Amino acid sequence: MALILPTESTAAHPPSLHPAYTSTVLRAPQQPLILVPHTLTELTGPVYGHGKVRETDADLTVQHAGEPLGERIIITGRVLDEDGRPVPNALVELWQANAAGRYVHVRDQHPAPLDPNFTGAGRYLTGEDGRYRFTTIRPGAYPWRNHHNAWRPAHIHFSVFGPSFLSRLVTQMYFPGDPLFPFDPIFNGIPDERARERLIARFDLETTQPEWALGYQFDIVLRGREATPMEEPHEH
Repeated sequence: MALILPTESTAAHPPSLHPAYTSTVLRAPQQPLILVPHTLTELTGPVYGHGKVRETDADLTVQHAGEPLGERIIITGRVLDEDGRPVPNALVELWQANAAGRYVHVRDQHPAPLDPNFTGAGRYLTGEDGRYRFTTIRPGAYPWRNHHNAWRPAHIHFSVFGPSFLSRLVTQMYFPGDPLFPFDPIFNGIPDERARERLIARFDLETTQPEWALGYQFDIVLRGREATPMEEPHEH
């Protein structure tokens, strides 16, 4: 048994080499990929973190002594397979910049303030219905030096783990109406317009809590054991 992706599942993925996204020029494989079959142990091995997910891990606004600065939001959705069935016990992780557009990361040194009450990372274990739910702060846009005056649209990184480390899936979620979409080579590196639209969360009034937080829905559909589309975990 091996992790082999059907052609229709990878058609929406961005190409490994996308010159407008300059770091892919150095990262893209120069030779054809070699398939290495995986054994049962590799496919079903333990995933670190499944037994240690705390209730506060999913609320990024209560992880420190005070509340973080910025617009509070709720993000919820379901992890589904390509037939629309929920995927239970999937470890969903997210990481993001703060409201000023800065990550808690040694390589992020652009002149935006860090928030001592916001680390920007959380995780959630899906239930039988495949649903996850996070409370966090809407991230800000930030510069990333890919080209002159380059700015990333506001986004949140998502990772989904299945039964083993080899089943990790990574994607990004964007917010509706962002004016930076036309100028972002990562977002536009996805050739299928419909696939790009699937990366944009949907504002949801039912998820929104009065006088407290706006709500967004973002489902993650796994196809052929891969998320579609797939993005780099971090571009810094």
